[in-house]
Amino acid sequence: MSTVRSWEPLNDAIAGELVLPGSPAYETVRLPAIARFHDTRPAAVVRCAAPADVAETIRFARLSGVSAVPRSGGHCFAGHSSTEGIVIDVTPMGSVSVSSGTATVGAGARLDAVYDALERHNLTIPGGCGPTVGIAGLTLGGGLGILGRTHGVTADSLLAAQVVLADGRVVDCDEHHHQELFWALRGAGAGNFGVVTSLVFRTLSAPAATSFHLVWPHAHAAAVLDAWQRWAPDAPDELAASLLLTAAADPERPPVVNVFGTMLGSQADTTMLLEELVVQAGADPTSTVLVHRSYRATKRHLAEHGPGEERPGAHPYSRSEFFPRPLPTDAVAALLEHFNAGRVAGQSRELDFTPWGGAYNRVPADATAFVHRDARFLLKQAAVVGPDANGAQRRAARGWLAESWALVHPWGTGGAYQNFPDPDLDDWAHAYYGDNLDRLVRVKARYDPGDFFRLAQSLRAGGE
Repeated sequence: MSTVRSWEPLNDAIAGELVLPGSPAYETVRLPAIARFHDTRPAAVVRCAAPADVAETIRFARLSGVSAVPRSGGHCFAGHSSTEGIVIDVTPMGSVSVSSGTATVGAGARLDAVYDALERHNLTIPGGCGPTVGIAGLTLGGGLGILGRTHGVTADSLLAAQVVLADGRVVDCDEHHHQELFWALRGAGAGNFGVVTSLVFRTLSAPAATSFHLVWPHAHAAAVLDAWQRWAPDAPDELAASLLLTAAADPERPPVVNVFGTMLGSQADTTMLLEELVVQAGADPTSTVLVHRSYRATKRHLAEHGPGEERPGAHPYSRSEFFPRPLPTDAVAALLEHFNAGRVAGQSRELDFTPWGGAYNRVPADATAFVHRDARFLLKQAAVVGPDANGAQRRAARGWLAESWALVHPWGTGGAYQNFPDPDLDDWAHAYYGDNLDRLVRVKARYDPGDFFRLAQSLRAGGE
């Protein structure tokens, strides 16, 4: 990377803020949300106040020979929004406006702010629960959430986007303008073609929902997981019921099985559906909580009280895969046995099953760049260590994770969720994009022929 002789030309050209090492704000704004990447020290963070600031930053980076990456929420599991070059921080562009049933959202907006703004109109969009997650990153990689089985991934509600390209042009794309770019942004837009500065969404009325959380001891894990696989993906679209198996960082604490989520219906309707799961599992949960609330209150509750161990500053490692059919009994047994084997202090583990089906599967695989339309469920596996973990402890966590993933990989689709990027994937491009890959490479060659937007796992104009 070239050494920048002077940052003054960039500082003079932008309306936003140039933050350099030594600046009072540097130690705050340089940090992404994932603590594992806090050691990366950018040469500069440009807090862009307008698309013109993004264009000027790209121009400066190209002339200076410095790499640059965009950042909205900074939650990338692989650290793709961190760099030793320039971070193009779109956080200042976070406005939300609503007109005629559509929402125009600045790419720097966080989910909490988006949902709060839409709540004032009794509207919402399908999306996740993490309050500080950036709307741009979520949408450009697909976007999962409690409305997904009824309305699809977040990207399915995207109507238009504004993008700053590698040559500095600011373009507006939708189904009628720059159609191929718009197609590509919906599932492959993070760090590949340009910097998205605003997004336009189709909204929907915010429904009331019943949240639920059932807990079983580890002894019933196999029965509950077997029942969940046959029940959750085939349940009514209004039901979003995830299964999360957790093992705390204290190996003396036994693993716990959680089934949690929401039903877009009454508490009575939810109880009836959950009773089906309990009967199929053949074991009563030790704890059951159901609460009917407004949609916004439900989202807040899930964000604040979701199951799992809170470990501030922890360093997660994760892998994901989609599955087209239930795992066989022997595969479940091997997965659960490995989950509880060799636990050590300081390392927590998770098996996180998300039901697919419904509207996720009703969109053709080539309608957008998000190709994962034929799965039954998504499994994200994670091993988490503390920030002070040494090299051996980190290798052990990654080793457990790799073996756990390999145990069930033979039954997967080979597809991985691109919003859970995995640096250890051998064939990441096909895993993320499947049969849409060749078309995406052509879009990359058209809109970023010089590969200015280049990450460890980004498309190349000359190939994957």
